[in-house]
Amino acid sequence: MKIICSKGNLLNGVNTVSKAVPSKTTMSILECILIDASKGQIKLTANDMELGIETVIEGEIIEKGLIALDAKIFLEMVRKLPDNDITIETDAAYKATITCEKVKFNIVGKSGEDFSYLPQIERSESVIVSQFTLKEVIRQTIFSVAVNFTNKILTGELFKINDDILKVVSSDGLRISLRKIRLKNSYPAKKVIVPGKTLNEISKILAGDVDKDVSIFFTDKHVLFEFDNTTVVSRLIDGEYLKIDNILSADYETKIKLNKREFLGCIDRSTLLVKEGDKKPLILNILDDVMELKMNSFVGSLNEELDITKMGKDLEIGFDPKFLLDALKVIDDEEIEIKLLNSKAPCFIKDDEENYIYLILPVAFSR
Repeated sequence: MKIICSKGNLLNGVNTVSKAVPSKTTMSILECILIDASKGQIKLTANDMELGIETVIEGEIIEKGLIALDAKIFLEMVRKLPDNDITIETDAAYKATITCEKVKFNIVGKSGEDFSYLPQIERSESVIVSQFTLKEVIRQTIFSVAVNFTNKILTGELFKINDDILKVVSSDGLRISLRKIRLKNSYPAKKVIVPGKTLNEISKILAGDVDKDVSIFFTDKHVLFEFDNTTVVSRLIDGEYLKIDNILSADYETKIKLNKREFLGCIDRSTLLVKEGDKKPLILNILDDVMELKMNSFVGSLNEELDITKMGKDLEIGFDPKFLLDALKVIDDEEIEIKLLNSKAPCFIKDDEENYIYLILPVAFSR
């Protein structure tokens, strides 16, 4: 094999697919990136058997072939080469020579025939969303995905399609994030759980252009995302997601409206008094036209007041300030509405159309 491509194209391609290289594996071939120039285009692929990414890059094929190169070493080599055209040449013993200007690297690769290719996904009807929309909806929900494997279902996000509505839901058991998107077309009902890791990596790859689309294909076991010259294939998580409809339709006895930016500033200031690892609640005392915010910790204390519009009962309730911050940071509205029932029930931050809903469980505190 012999190919020539610019450093920019090669580095972008290697960076893209390396997100599917496992950090730990007993199969050394999975630690590699496959360079496949056997079929008239230069395709890079990585696959950890749960998530696979392939991308096509521009370049010149002098001699067809394929080889698997150690992903970590290859990425660092490309990154540190001069900004010029790079030539990759291989021989029958899988030795690769990588040349750029006066620099020449020699590394030993592996047979590309041993590489685990991405599963073949039947591309029937695709769900189309803009890159911007998908990147945004991931950003607005991914923070509340569970990070441990106590309940694997909660390490993914629910994608629920009904006609022309896509709902994306995440939860770590202490909060729920929901975003509703109106699609350009109507589709048959579909409900799948996409791993949070997959969505995280897709978010990093997506440019986020408003005028560029992502095609999403679903099967019983896999989801495929296709955009630009890149394909991402991921296993789905088996199981039944939380029955959120009942949870999100709970009653409330207190409703407040307030300025989001002012509230965000109050919460942000309160976190100055919380050391990493400490679990100190931010106490909200909701009165007629004002909300008192209190934080007491080993570092010190904070008392602040915020103007609000209140309907319903007075209420004192405590929350993990980080959970409030996470939700507020991804809401674009200038004014937000919060609904509460009592000091032991979750609060709901949502808009009138329920395009977003953030549920946060309260925490106990001592008066």
